[in-house]
Amino acid sequence: MDGVPNVTRADAVAAVRNPLAFIAARWTPAPRTVQRAALTALVMSVVIVVTGGAVRLTGSGLGCPTWPKCTDDSLTATGAMGFHGAIEFGNRMLTYVLCAAVGWAIIAARSQKPYRRGLTRLGWAQFWVVMSNAVLGGIVVLVGLNPYTVAAHFVATSALIAIAVVMWQRTREGDAQARPLVGKSVQQLVWVMVAATVLLILVGTVVTGAGPHAGDSSEVERMPLDWETVSKVHAVLAWIVVTLTFALWFVLRAVDAPRLPLDRTRDLFVVLLAQGVIGYVQYFTDLPEVLVGLHMLGSALVWIAVLRVLLALRERPEPAVGLPGPATEATVGSRA
Repeated sequence: MDGVPNVTRADAVAAVRNPLAFIAARWTPAPRTVQRAALTALVMSVVIVVTGGAVRLTGSGLGCPTWPKCTDDSLTATGAMGFHGAIEFGNRMLTYVLCAAVGWAIIAARSQKPYRRGLTRLGWAQFWVVMSNAVLGGIVVLVGLNPYTVAAHFVATSALIAIAVVMWQRTREGDAQARPLVGKSVQQLVWVMVAATVLLILVGTVVTGAGPHAGDSSEVERMPLDWETVSKVHAVLAWIVVTLTFALWFVLRAVDAPRLPLDRTRDLFVVLLAQGVIGYVQYFTDLPEVLVGLHMLGSALVWIAVLRVLLALRERPEPAVGLPGPATEATVGSRA
């Protein structure tokens, strides 16, 4: 049986000074491992959206009334704080799980051979967004769930999802120059669709900020807007995105585009339809909490699907691996 390798003082110093380089020098993950790490970070960024929505929809937004502690005297929720304290504190703890997932993605990307600086930077970008959003989440609590800070908190999470999607995509392709698969006019149509989706998400946060689910049973400030009017604007934007998606599918068919952009557009259309059904049902049934939570999940899935359509418009093929050619007479002679 092999013995445990000795760890020298130099190894220990190197591990403390640059732990990522120390790990990378001793571990080379398989490409599938790197892909799974990036996907895990993406999944956790969606989970944190759902659990954050659960905090608001159960009225647990001030279950821990201060930050970074749960109370002035306790770092964690206490039994006396009941259900709402447990929900809010549990959501805070999930931030550490998200950090662990992002950390795994960073380590896997840093350890991949050959080293891909761009991939590692995408992992670090996620880390700093998570840290910034954690601070912003604390501010949300400290200002008593001010709706504008709540909206900013959700927008930052959407930015996190975008970076995670890009990193997941980049783990499955090479670093060669991106080659477009469709013409410039199709690319412009997709960018218009992306812009419309961003506007849809932003208006969605206004619907939330003006709506009845304030996140706590106490009197919480709401955005001074007519909720029904803003909801109708949100619905119009949703139909614009659906129309653009429908038009994109026909354009891709007309120009005989590759299969991948077509498939991604079809997937987006299906997600949009499901999200639309949930949106209309929740509107006409006085916003039941379960449907509002599903709608928040749908918002994240729509955003992911739109970004996947955008990323499907180009390809970055893996670099060709050179194979040794047949040996020439001169080479054979030199080896003899």
